[in-house]
Amino acid sequence: MTEEMTPQRRKGLEMMSKVYGWEMADGPGDFFAHTADQVFGEVWSRDGLSIRDRRLLLLGALAATNQVDVAEIQAGAALGNGELTPEELDEIGLFLCYYIGWPLGSKLTMMFGGVSKKYRAEQDKES
Repeated sequence: MTEEMTPQRRKGLEMMSKVYGWEMADGPGDFFAHTADQVFGEVWSRDGLSIRDRRLLLLGALAATNQVDVAEIQAGAALGNGELTPEELDEIGLFLCYYIGWPLGSKLTMMFGGVSKKYRAEQDKES
């Protein structure tokens, strides 16, 4: 990355911050550049789908490919951003059991339960 941030990088970092719910700083290397500039500056920033819509699609894709660890990050961000509730995560887990297979769906549902428990504990601390 050059000294001066490009408008595309700024757009990507702003969208990354919206998607994940925390301030995203610029990072080094080509991989980060493609992630910020293309994935978030272009794909996540397109009109036509909301961030919630994209998050739901991503959760389904991650679940179907057994990437439960990455789905955990997305589920936590969705709760934190108010895009999904713990009850909706439960429903997503049950729904996906029928489409990705019961064992994999169960693994996802268990992870959602842990994310929801952590989220509720944080909410209790704040109130």
